[in-house]
Amino acid sequence: MEWLAGRIMLLSGARRALVAFVAGLIAVLALPPFGIFAAPFLSFPILVWLIDGASGDPDHGAIRRGFPAFAIGWFFGFGYFLGGLWWLGNALLVEADEFAWALPLAVIGLPAFLAVFHAFAVLLARLLWSNGLGRIAALAFAFGLFEWLRGFVLTGFPWNAIGYAAMPMPLMMQSAAVIGLAGVTMLAVFVFAAPALIGTRKGMGLGLGLAMLLIGAHFGYGFYRLQQPSPAPADPAVTIRLVQPMIDQSKKLDDKERSSVFEEHLKLTQEVPLDGAKRPDIVVWPETSVPFIITENPDALLRIADVLQDGQVLIAGAVRAEDAGAGLPPRYYNSIYVIDDEGQIISASDKVHLVPFGEYMPMESLLYSAGLNAIAASMPGGFSAAATRSLLTLPGGAALYPLICYEAIFPDEISDDVLRTSALLNLTNDAWFGNTPGPYQHFQQARLRAVENGMPLIRAANTGISAVVDARGEIVTGFPFGTRGFVDTILPGKLDLPMSREEQKRNGMVIAAFLLALAIISRVSFILREN
Repeated sequence: MEWLAGRIMLLSGARRALVAFVAGLIAVLALPPFGIFAAPFLSFPILVWLIDGASGDPDHGAIRRGFPAFAIGWFFGFGYFLGGLWWLGNALLVEADEFAWALPLAVIGLPAFLAVFHAFAVLLARLLWSNGLGRIAALAFAFGLFEWLRGFVLTGFPWNAIGYAAMPMPLMMQSAAVIGLAGVTMLAVFVFAAPALIGTRKGMGLGLGLAMLLIGAHFGYGFYRLQQPSPAPADPAVTIRLVQPMIDQSKKLDDKERSSVFEEHLKLTQEVPLDGAKRPDIVVWPETSVPFIITENPDALLRIADVLQDGQVLIAGAVRAEDAGAGLPPRYYNSIYVIDDEGQIISASDKVHLVPFGEYMPMESLLYSAGLNAIAASMPGGFSAAATRSLLTLPGGAALYPLICYEAIFPDEISDDVLRTSALLNLTNDAWFGNTPGPYQHFQQARLRAVENGMPLIRAANTGISAVVDARGEIVTGFPFGTRGFVDTILPGKLDLPMSREEQKRNGMVIAAFLLALAIISRVSFILREN
């Protein structure tokens, strides 16, 4: 191991960049659909050894001295994000004649931009670098900081945060209920990078001991929490039907197919429950499942009323139009409607966090004048964002916390209003991405929101993955990707959290402070020894 570490430290130029890139690619194997937990234990030690050898020329200025570390971080990040996000290009091929030109921007440009966060993480770590355990702490702190920043800088895109690599299954998700995603990310980087100490020996015993202790706690707490009694369903029990129509995205975009798309959803809604089971109380359709402006189509509401039985409720994704005033085009919202058995809309919620370039265009006046349109928005001007998130109120007073599409990847955007609801509701349409890693990654991240909030998750997706997930992240029932049909199940109950969401955040800050302190002390001690 010392021989390997030495060889990697001595790399330079293109070879060093290539090894950093490959190390980032390897780390992707820990993410869905692969879930190879061992992969980062190879990639992060390589990253540590590359940083060990990244000392700039002391005769140069600060920027030139820091460039080798910055470059290593960028190539590592580029490999990680290219390997983890290449599937975004599929969305551009649905309407290839209009959007294929942007394929390099999505497949290469976005990973290149996101890699800058890892570049700055490695640069910060290098400023705190030492020759023992402290450098592992520095890397963990720096990655934790910049992965957190990635969640909101330029609207944020925290997809595939490093912490998810440490949580491929419910047994390994429960730590998020104590320290949150940010805390898991920092400790995951520490544990993944700890084997690098074998290659340099200094601090090896303490570092590997701490890593083993953290792994034991991670698995042990997960085992303990999963052994606790499952939360009882609400009284009276609520039966949910998930509808997964498996409609090709090109068909959804075809105006001539709107009626057949709508009828496909209705057909699955009125299917008789299997094995004589109780009929569902709530039927859930995916994001934008209603293929027209439903408030402008009263016949559609009457058709829904014909299909729903007495007391049943439909929750459906749809586009909502709003009058913007005289002489102005209407505003459109990506919305969720709750519709009762009389065809009346009794509650609605609009999407708050829109996808840049997918649902709206940043710098819209400039880009629209150049003839560019948002990819997923089929109306002029794209979607508008709601100012606040509205809870979905059901008959009887119960409420659901709505998350449309990728809103489920933002843990910090779930407000305390979630405490007043019975479940998280995530409607999405991952048909844009085909059978690629994208839908599997999206589902894992949505499951984590259930664990962090102690709430069951109701998730309906056009092509999958649709599921009802309990408050510990375990799948109660659902559909794999690419399956058409419906499934009925009783909604699980909520679970008391070991730590409130605010306490989770504070615990994450405590972890960050400890790692930073350890890195600074080690750095100062290293400098004093050198001098």
